[in-house]
Amino acid sequence: MKIDHQGETPPYEQVRVHYAHAISNRELPVGAKLPTVRALAKDLGLAVNTVARAYRELEEAGLVETRGRAGTVVSANGDSNRERVRAAAAQYAAMSAELGLSTQEAMEIVRAALRP
Repeated sequence: MKIDHQGETPPYEQVRVHYAHAISNRELPVGAKLPTVRALAKDLGLAVNTVARAYRELEEAGLVETRGRAGTVVSANGDSNRERVRAAAAQYAAMSAELGLSTQEAMEIVRAALRP
């Protein structure tokens, strides 16, 4: 992972997105251990608090869990969260079709909703 210190995206968000993608793409399976906050901060040249924030947000999203001294691992909740999102997406797709929205219009609504 490389951090773009000059980019518009804050470093903690770059770390969070990197791990969120790796978990959702199953590059990191359930139970995989993430580097310690201190080790990752050192490797990436970031402040410890920056990495801690990324890990906190991953935990709040249910993608990882912190097990005290045992470290941070990929959570099984990530799979159930992903299933909940899939179910919501299927429901949204059905509602969009029922209301006569085109696929393009439905996607534009989703993209707008996902923007920060």
